[in-house]
Amino acid sequence: MDFWRTQDQEALQDGIRSFCQGRFPIESLQPIEATGGRLDRAAWRDLAGVGVFSLRHDGFSITDSALVFEELGRALIPGPLTATYLAATHLRTVLEGADSGERIVGLAQVAEPVTMAEHLLDLDSLLILQGDSIAVVDPNSVPTQVVERPLDPLTPVHVMLSATGGEIVATGDVVRQWCREGAVLTAAMQVGASFAAIDLAVEYAKGREQFGRPIGAFQAVKHMAADMLVKAEVARAATYAAAVNLDGNGDDDLDRAVSVAKMLAGDAALFCGKIGIQIHGGMGFTWEVNAQRYWKRAVVLDTHYGNSEMHADALAGSM
Repeated sequence: MDFWRTQDQEALQDGIRSFCQGRFPIESLQPIEATGGRLDRAAWRDLAGVGVFSLRHDGFSITDSALVFEELGRALIPGPLTATYLAATHLRTVLEGADSGERIVGLAQVAEPVTMAEHLLDLDSLLILQGDSIAVVDPNSVPTQVVERPLDPLTPVHVMLSATGGEIVATGDVVRQWCREGAVLTAAMQVGASFAAIDLAVEYAKGREQFGRPIGAFQAVKHMAADMLVKAEVARAATYAAAVNLDGNGDDDLDRAVSVAKMLAGDAALFCGKIGIQIHGGMGFTWEVNAQRYWKRAVVLDTHYGNSEMHADALAGSM
């Protein structure tokens, strides 16, 4: 299994990073939070314009897509990115416009005790994942109750009072592949958020002085930063391995590789988000500091396509 990125893959990832830094700077998040997390349609079309949602139809692999989604996670770009990408990949003829950014597609996975839908007010189509089938419904027809204060202000949430009905648009193997790809792309976003949290924490540790020295010079802070990096690097390797396997270029069991990636990436994002806040000290959890945003996004992403504990249980059951 070859983990080295090709020159084209490096150029792809660097290009997406530059686009995100220019179009979605971290400073743009606070105004979005102030509007209740509502999505900017023009910005969504810009994402489509650089090919985020049409990657597979443009000839790119799942591994290439994971590199792109790592950068989207690093930039904390809000919205149902994975669901719209997968809809454009697997349901292109059913949900026209997902690849061009004209249709925003969300996904709600039926769960107990409650089923949640994210970004409901901005969706053009809502997919309901239940068991081995996916149905499409009109978001305006679903009875819901808004969550007044969601954990991540960039991810508005509604509780679905009913998660039945709709037209079945995918079943069986298509749904299983959908879930595998969704888990890996979510893991890639978690990896990107982990490294962004590390960069922010390290930058702060270099500039913040205590007792006449930068706090990054103290052994305890060095150990915290090192632990963050180790977790993020291991998660990145596992995520790349899962993507390579999904492309048919590995010899590991697909479900096992996916569970390893989602478990490690989820743990890494939560850990790096939490430790990043701690390195920032008493101001780390305040609205003015971005450190808290990476932890909040980590919590949200951990709920997508199975959390770390669920994938750990799946791995244990496969042994």
